[in-house]
Amino acid sequence: MARVIAIDGPAAAGKSTVGRRVAEELGSFYFDTGLLYRAATWQALRQGMPVDDGPALAKIIDTTAIEVRPASVGDGRLADVWVDGQDVSWQVRRPEVDRHVSAVAAHPEVRAALVEVQRAVAHRQPTVMAGRDIGTVIFPEACLKIFLTASPEERARRRLAETQPEAGAEAFQAVLEALQARDELDRSREVAPLRKAPDAIEIDTDRLSIDEVVQRIVALARARACGGQ
Repeated sequence: MARVIAIDGPAAAGKSTVGRRVAEELGSFYFDTGLLYRAATWQALRQGMPVDDGPALAKIIDTTAIEVRPASVGDGRLADVWVDGQDVSWQVRRPEVDRHVSAVAAHPEVRAALVEVQRAVAHRQPTVMAGRDIGTVIFPEACLKIFLTASPEERARRRLAETQPEAGAEAFQAVLEALQARDELDRSREVAPLRKAPDAIEIDTDRLSIDEVVQRIVALARARACGGQ
């Protein structure tokens, strides 16, 4: 069984923050796979590539150096994202990337181009991996599978606090609608749709603090001897 803790769930459910903290507690490597898809989307948009052309997007990935590294700057980022030697950690969080990343990730050619990258990283060391299909597709043999959920309204509030802390009600509604549209895309795509693995443990984070969620997962991981410690 792979020494992987898989954390899946919809956008803005807290996967990145929780995953990073769990990895720190366990001495494991944290890998947010969504950053790979965001980097690929950013690169495609920069090159003017239509997001509905799966084979062409896969070719972009094959010819682009995408790296995800531990955060090197204390500006709130959870990781460094590099594309062809350029730090794009904040560019990949822009609204235009949010709008298109699910469409890019839905292409089987894109997912195939990135799946082995994800597996290779996790096979080298104990890993906490966050995404949408980790427990169902990438690592169905994961040591522990978590499915984080939260209401769309709570997720919109969190996303707005992260990207536009001074924004008002109009911006909140726009973020909420974008998240709901992305949920529909993620759940309805033919390849690796967002869904809870049968053996995953679901945690609703609406009324839980980050510390409470982290400690619950850490306790489960230690009970199963997952992670780096």
